[in-house]
Amino acid sequence: MEWIPRCGSRWVPGAEPLSLRGYSQDAEGSWFRSLFVHKVDPRKDAHSNLLSKRETSSLYKIQFHNVKPECLDAYNGLTEKVLPKLHLDPDYPCDLVGNWNTWYGEQDQAVHLWRFSGGYPALSDCMNKLKQNQEYLEFRRERSRMLLSRRNQLLLEFSFWNEPLPRQGPNIYELRTYKLKPGTMIEWGNNWARAIKYRQENQEAVGGFFSQIGELYVVHHLWAYRDLQSREETRNAAWRKTGWDENVYYTVPLVRTMESRIMIPMKISPLQ
Repeated sequence: MEWIPRCGSRWVPGAEPLSLRGYSQDAEGSWFRSLFVHKVDPRKDAHSNLLSKRETSSLYKIQFHNVKPECLDAYNGLTEKVLPKLHLDPDYPCDLVGNWNTWYGEQDQAVHLWRFSGGYPALSDCMNKLKQNQEYLEFRRERSRMLLSRRNQLLLEFSFWNEPLPRQGPNIYELRTYKLKPGTMIEWGNNWARAIKYRQENQEAVGGFFSQIGELYVVHHLWAYRDLQSREETRNAAWRKTGWDENVYYTVPLVRTMESRIMIPMKISPLQ
């Protein structure tokens, strides 16, 4: 079956993403809106409604695949062959947001981030169609022989973070994962709604998410840097801004554990 890339906002490997052309304006708008985030009242509603973006109904899925070391190259090749077809097919309401291999952190690991525009109905529609997709089913069978383990989570996007848009590289990406104490998500959101403005100058803030299904009270912050030296300089610069230390002071007690992954984009990743 021949797969033909369709026109529109979807990303085509090897081409400049259309949505990238307006990235600076979108990022600036996201930063400006973040200045006016109101403190939410935890007694009024579930934190999924209070903290997520109301103007969109996007649902995200993050996948962690631990690959047999001897199979990593074959896994990457298989993934790069099949996943863009789903991304480009208009019948599937899903988009690739980013695809990476872990550089520092868990070794021989792949991380994939998907967006389902339309929320849970879009996810169900996509899953039902994939059950009938023979090429995808064969892909899963072949992939299973290459994996040691895998896990996933369904995520919502914090209202005060930038929407993750395609960007040109080369960049490295840091996925910082925080496992919070139960009952502290609202407090985390209130503090970061004020603090995100300190981390926008270099457009390093890519996306912020919190778990809905899978392990709960988990937060993922995704950052982009030119290299490890740029990462160090950018993070150090935040400490010189009045107010950043206060955010750290109030959020550290909310965390049970935290983890940092440095990741390299795969060839097919819209986030390069």
